[in-house]
Amino acid sequence: MKVQTEKGVITVSSDVFTNITGAAATNCYGVKGMAIRSATDGLVHLLRRESMAKGVKVTYNGDGTISLELHIIVDNGVNLMAISRAIMERVKYDVSRTTGVAVKSVDVFIDSMVIG
Repeated sequence: MKVQTEKGVITVSSDVFTNITGAAATNCYGVKGMAIRSATDGLVHLLRRESMAKGVKVTYNGDGTISLELHIIVDNGVNLMAISRAIMERVKYDVSRTTGVAVKSVDVFIDSMVIG
């Protein structure tokens, strides 16, 4: 994504958005980690810290904003609505504050729950 300023153009890679989003989401209470669904066996896998960006999809909108989609695994016993809202607010705030790009929407998909 390119951001025009009075001093020039700043180019922000999608990797920056995915890393910020993954870090913000995993720092929320009750989130075990980012998830990815395997194409071979269809199972959901917990991603390690190094590859948690795979659980995030960035979509660039025509109005200069971005939309984020993230897949997570949560702990058993957490309020799913409350944790989803907290993640949406945290991700939107962190991405906007860090990059200066407006976030149009954050979609949270809870792919699995860890018991124990």
